[in-house]
Amino acid sequence: MGNQMTEMLKGTLEGIVLAILARRSAYGYEITAWLRDRGFSDIAEGTIYALLVRVEQRGFVDVAKVPSEKGPPRKVYSLNAKGREQLAEFWRTWTVLADRIEQLHHDDDQQDDNQHQGA
Repeated sequence: MGNQMTEMLKGTLEGIVLAILARRSAYGYEITAWLRDRGFSDIAEGTIYALLVRVEQRGFVDVAKVPSEKGPPRKVYSLNAKGREQLAEFWRTWTVLADRIEQLHHDDDQQDDNQHQGA
């Protein structure tokens, strides 16, 4: 991903992870793998783990330690009621922002068309 994509992703990654956890409980590596499978290839595992610590501290997720076949227990994250409220707020904000950006893009296209017609 380009630098601009990476920067934009930083601002939305929490909402994206909460949306993943709204579908089902998961541990950090599962979340990272899910994102990579969907084209977010530049996301480092460490980024996801740091984000999971933050959402846990903010009370958006419940955490259960689940035994692992390959080592220590895994921390499995589940979205709780506070997390669902946060996710709903993320989607409301996303919708408003996306609508405004799309309008700005549309306005720019119209301005470009008007400039080309007047030339």
